[in-house]
Amino acid sequence: MNDALDVLERIETHIRRHDLIEPGGEVLCLVSGGADSTCLYHALAELGYRVSALHVDHGLRGAESDADAAWCAERLGAEVVQAAARCSNEAELRDVRYSFRAGELRATGHTLSDQVETILFRLAARGTTKGIEVRREDGVVRPLLCLWREETEGFCRERGLEWRTDSSNDDTLRGLIRNEILPLLERIHPAARENVLRVLDERRTLPPALAELLDAPVGSKRVDLGGGVQAVREHDRLWLEAGPRDLDRPVVWGGWRIESRLPGLKVRGWRPGDRLAGRTKKVQDVFVDAKIPRSDRDGWPLVVRGDEVVAVPGIVDAEGVRASRVAD
Repeated sequence: MNDALDVLERIETHIRRHDLIEPGGEVLCLVSGGADSTCLYHALAELGYRVSALHVDHGLRGAESDADAAWCAERLGAEVVQAAARCSNEAELRDVRYSFRAGELRATGHTLSDQVETILFRLAARGTTKGIEVRREDGVVRPLLCLWREETEGFCRERGLEWRTDSSNDDTLRGLIRNEILPLLERIHPAARENVLRVLDERRTLPPALAELLDAPVGSKRVDLGGGVQAVREHDRLWLEAGPRDLDRPVVWGGWRIESRLPGLKVRGWRPGDRLAGRTKKVQDVFVDAKIPRSDRDGWPLVVRGDEVVAVPGIVDAEGVRASRVAD
């Protein structure tokens, strides 16, 4: 099997695995004229998809931008649209590019090389390792997120396809990562690129909701993992706790057995900001006054009505609520 046929097979396997495009379906390729988008357009056409192309001209490089637009129109039959908005960074350029033909299935030529660069950038700039999504929320898909950049260039060479090179690439943050940082990492280990991608492989073993919680900016957040379990993040601390349970029957929680015939009560774990019903005192201060170790507070049950804390077993009693220790 020659390299181009191997590339086609891998693209089709990737598309089918992630259900990106219906077999033989229509797809609009967002093209720049570079090797990646040129490969995208021709590979999808060879695979039997009904492809068309769109080139967004931001007009940032004068005559070079004009030449790119003309090239895409001539070689790829692309519709050329002029971006009216002036953008100051790569994120704004991307948002403008994705604003065109939003109701159609669109594909971009992002590769594994782009994925590695994105992970490294987000790690350095935001402290997260979130990568490029195979399918964006707005429906943009990435059929080449199974190939390296050198493979898209190899496909174009083997098929006799020319491509354009953006002279401003080296001056971008991605260019810095591509030309300086990655070569240094590969001096440390020749498989540096592949090892960076393993971050995503490890993340995929997490439930999506938990991965989202870990990626969230530092602060307070909780997500429901299903099965009555919630994951809670409070700044740099993370723990699991059972979800609220109705106190319409005895509830055993954190070493306590809690009973009540009062309507509308629930048992749940402590949350930052909880206050005693009808009082200004925080439950956190109640724990401190009672000398409850920090390690024990997360699993300590609270009896609540709505957002108000009615009782804290063993510390704050409430009429009609009974709490007793459960023998180990």
